Amino acid sequence: MKKRTLNKLNFLAILTVIISACTQNKLEVEVYETSAQGNQLNKIINFSTGAVASKISLLPNQKFQTITGFGGSFTEASAHLLNRLSKKNRKKIIDAYFGENGAKYSLTRTHMNSCDFSVSNYSYAPIEGDKELKHFSIDEDRTDLIPFIKEAQAASKDGFKILASPWTAPPWMKDNNDWRGGKLLPEYYDTWALFFSKYIDAYKLEDIDIWGFTVENEPLGNDNNWESMHYTPEEMTDFVQHHLGPKLEVDGHKVKILGYDQNREYLNEWVDEMFRNEASSKYFDGTAIHWYASTFEVFPEALQYAHEKAPTKHLIQSEACVDAEVPKWKDDQWYWSKEATDWGWDWAPENQKHLHPKYAPVNRYARDIIGCLNNWVDGWIDWNMVLDKQGGPNWFKNWCVAPVIVDPEKDEVYFTPIYYTMAHFSKFIRPGAVRIGFENTDETLMVTAAQNQDGSIAVVVFNPEDSEKNFELSLGENKQQVVISAKAIQTVVIKPTRTN
Repeated sequence: MKKRTLNKLNFLAILTVIISACTQNKLEVEVYETSAQGNQLNKIINFSTGAVASKISLLPNQKFQTITGFGGSFTEASAHLLNRLSKKNRKKIIDAYFGENGAKYSLTRTHMNSCDFSVSNYSYAPIEGDKELKHFSIDEDRTDLIPFIKEAQAASKDGFKILASPWTAPPWMKDNNDWRGGKLLPEYYDTWALFFSKYIDAYKLEDIDIWGFTVENEPLGNDNNWESMHYTPEEMTDFVQHHLGPKLEVDGHKVKILGYDQNREYLNEWVDEMFRNEASSKYFDGTAIHWYASTFEVFPEALQYAHEKAPTKHLIQSEACVDAEVPKWKDDQWYWSKEATDWGWDWAPENQKHLHPKYAPVNRYARDIIGCLNNWVDGWIDWNMVLDKQGGPNWFKNWCVAPVIVDPEKDEVYFTPIYYTMAHFSKFIRPGAVRIGFENTDETLMVTAAQNQDGSIAVVVFNPEDSEKNFELSLGENKQQVVISAKAIQTVVIKPTRTN
């Protein structure tokens, strides 16, 4: 009898050790997926137990850039549309972007003066020759933009940063006296620097803090289609070094100044000038970039070059959208199919056509954000948050796609798959997170990972293939098998380890 009891106790002890070892080696995760099959940031409960096809190993000791945030842009077009919706749908959209149960946008952008996604041309300094800007006023923003921003602030628990960008100085400050093209006249350099300072003060009175500026949206120009103003790298650096930076410093404005703010293919020559020496780089807090040179190619070499040129400075993607397209209404499959084009499909020079293929909108976003993060970009900002079924309003009729499309006539709202794609990053990779290393054995899966300040780790995996993938995710000795659907993006959240 004693021998049987002893054997039973030994068996239970061994079983306890086995169960304990299995439990210790299991990685506790939450998985959220958006897919062409219909998932919309759905929580996945059933995990794979089949043969492991590939492995993703997290390397938290390999640390890279600190994340500033993710988000979209406050434009007059978006704000104007929200004003035409019912209070219920207006709140629904704002909560979806900024609420605790929504995408939790943390980094945003807005325009100073008008832009193409405005209802009309306007400036805060319309009076010609007003060098002291005595008539400066942001009244144009009080109907649309400011209420939008303030309601977003009310919905956001953690708050968000605002990056402001001018498309142009008022025409009277420019050598061509036009909204489009031309350059800032040297005699107005100090007036234009004062303009930035007054903008901060005016928005501060509305209880809206401006986190930073880009010096000029697209300084290389845009074929004079809409509001624009041109700088060379030398001209912008001179303006920041001798006028804008000192003015903001004297006025006590501790804001970020980001240079360039256009496509990545010319990034090298701009950072070479901006960060040429200590004097030139003193007032630049980083560099802003756009993706329009190609919404397929990430340009990793240029991003790495920019980081190496200024490793302590920001590198922020400040604008992106599926441009030159009228959005498809309540047709999720279009956003997953290779039917969308960008401007270059029709207009790019022959030697650049390969950079502008037909490519699925979801793929553009997922590929670019992951590619940017893996090459030192610390913030990624989408363009318009809301557009209508035409892809506007836009005074120039420059139609584009936004993550949320509305029909103001019928008071209807459509959250496209792009909205959920953005949320896979913004909701789970929070400001202050640090990108970490990983090893991935499947080249068809795109992966990035970041550890949040609370210790949680967010792993974003994108599968553009037509078949589902089975992978094993590991952190140290702990592992978990996961299946990602065909044409899908997943965020895998690993909760922080609790210690007694």
